[in-house]
Amino acid sequence: MRRTALAALCLAAAATAGLTGCLPGQNMADDKPKGPFAGLTGGEIADRAMKATTDATSLRMQGDVPDDESDGTIRIDMALNKKGECAGTLSMAGQGKADLIKSGDTVYMKYDEAFLRAQGKDDPKADTDAVVTMLAGKWTKMSAKGKDAKDIAGFCDLDTVLADVRNVNSDATRDRTTTVNGTSAIVLQEKEGKDRYTLYVATEGKPYLLKVTSTSKKDPGTVAFTDYDKPVPAAAPKGDVLDLDKLGG
Repeated sequence: MRRTALAALCLAAAATAGLTGCLPGQNMADDKPKGPFAGLTGGEIADRAMKATTDATSLRMQGDVPDDESDGTIRIDMALNKKGECAGTLSMAGQGKADLIKSGDTVYMKYDEAFLRAQGKDDPKADTDAVVTMLAGKWTKMSAKGKDAKDIAGFCDLDTVLADVRNVNSDATRDRTTTVNGTSAIVLQEKEGKDRYTLYVATEGKPYLLKVTSTSKKDPGTVAFTDYDKPVPAAAPKGDVLDLDKLGG
């Protein structure tokens, strides 16, 4: 079950990186550019947004990304930084949730009963019941350097998650202006064949990426980006914590 949960988190990271990877489209500027980013093409704005986003020391990702393994949707809400710290939750489309914190060299996770039962649906009921009794609602910990946690440790590193969105040389086209959670934004459109991707870039302050929406049949979903350069609440859980490394012998 631990490996399944870790794989789901890594999949969410990969899908998110794919959505922000600015696919090829038609590169053109408005006939009469005005307002924020006047005179810049959509691609140039997207490139500036990618640079600002990847230069950030921390951010929070919230949204829905596809899970190829279950053919369902993963909902992710995670704050992470370039120190390799993270804190947030992961849920599987009505199949419960898992909380995650990485602090220092330790990965902490807490699963609810619904999540554990969904992960153990193919196991004997007695085995699943035993796991639920032992783990549900309780914080667990593993060494971030162990084989079961090394992938999630990579996911918690912002540089690793955003590695594929640097220097993308986007061909996005400009669209309207709007607001995202009260922040003024310019809308950019990307396309590849029949797939469509919409990017929302802040027009005030640094040109951070605020949201990406994909209507791609392969990678549909929406991911929002907030809390740029804010501290990640990655303090270790208080109280009793079950050491899975010791439990596994």
